[in-house]
Amino acid sequence: MLALVIITGLLAFASSKPCVTEGSNSELLLTLNRNLVRSLESPEGLPNPSVHLALRLSHHHNQAKETDHLNKLKNELHNDIQTSLSNSQSVTGTMALYSLALKSSCYDLNTISFTANDKSETLLTHLKRQMEQEKDHIAFSHRPLTNYYQYSLGVLALCVSGIRVNNHVSHKLIKAAENEHFRHGETESIDTYAMAGMALQCVKNSGSYAHNAEELDLTLNKIKQKLLASRRSDGHIGNEFSTGLAVQALLAMGSEVGDCSVSMEAMRTAARSNTYHNPMAISQTLPALQRKTYLSVKTLDCLNEDDTLVLESVDPAVVLPSETKVKVMVEVVTASGAAAAYSVDVPKGSSLLEALELLERKNVGFTFQKESSLWGPFLSVVNGEQARQSDRRYWHLSSDGTALTEGVGDFKINATQKITIKNTSY
Repeated sequence: MLALVIITGLLAFASSKPCVTEGSNSELLLTLNRNLVRSLESPEGLPNPSVHLALRLSHHHNQAKETDHLNKLKNELHNDIQTSLSNSQSVTGTMALYSLALKSSCYDLNTISFTANDKSETLLTHLKRQMEQEKDHIAFSHRPLTNYYQYSLGVLALCVSGIRVNNHVSHKLIKAAENEHFRHGETESIDTYAMAGMALQCVKNSGSYAHNAEELDLTLNKIKQKLLASRRSDGHIGNEFSTGLAVQALLAMGSEVGDCSVSMEAMRTAARSNTYHNPMAISQTLPALQRKTYLSVKTLDCLNEDDTLVLESVDPAVVLPSETKVKVMVEVVTASGAAAAYSVDVPKGSSLLEALELLERKNVGFTFQKESSLWGPFLSVVNGEQARQSDRRYWHLSSDGTALTEGVGDFKINATQKITIKNTSY
């Protein structure tokens, strides 16, 4: 009798928040799909391989736009990677995403090559070498040259492309997960756990890991439990911007994530409220909402594909500056701990980047420089002090003591607040 009461209660709870209708969900997916295609027209920055990957994994396609973007990747992004290699810079993550993007278009990766030290070799050969350098750096300094997110991407890209991943390379990732080394500053990196989960699941599926199969299974289970334990009451795993990758990882690792699960509903709710306006965020969320993962690239055949995704002409939105001003206090904390404080009044709704530009123009001693990334601009130099990846440092941003989950170009200033910019190690 008690069991019947419990079951009845659960059914009542489940029915109190019905899952959105299939038609409504399909329209949401089409909207996200169209937004990604529109983002290809942006003149800013390099072509984004993550966006291309999401478009190729989607059910609906605009073949002409995707082909044009593929050509841009093969020219502009390719040349950027070549420049980095010529300057002996580590480009593991970008090279891995480039590989996955090409693979998702069924492109022959053996025809793509780079030159280093006067020697031309294929993309995958260079990626394997990058991973060996990353592995050796872990052995020497207990961390990769880049970070474990990029390291995981490298393992995943090689595996999805049918390349046998060196057991020692995989083992370093397994040990890092076991020892909970996936952190960004003082917090755990759910993105990294998710990417590592997909990478190691691909290694397991390939049957190539001969070191210790039981250890691999235990690590995959630990990653799965870590992701599930990070699910918030609203369904998001980690935060709104890590949920897409986390759901992809859970799906890849065999967890049942139904269309009406709390995490799926959380992503749909966030999408409807335009939380995912950054193309990079959409590119990680859209595959998950379609129950696809980056492992799905391995089985794409690019045959008989849909070509019905049409973009309607849209008049460019004219956003007038708000007449309402809000005060922003900005505190800069250097690596030594020295702090400097500033304030500036900005139109309500300004991005943090716009607020910092206004502050700099006041000529009160605040200066900054930014660099571009796939997620948009990020701070590299503040008041003349650098926070470089090569030094394992970055500028940590927080608002009223809460870490920002969006970058300087995306975070909006809608109320008086204190922004802290702190030179932080990781």
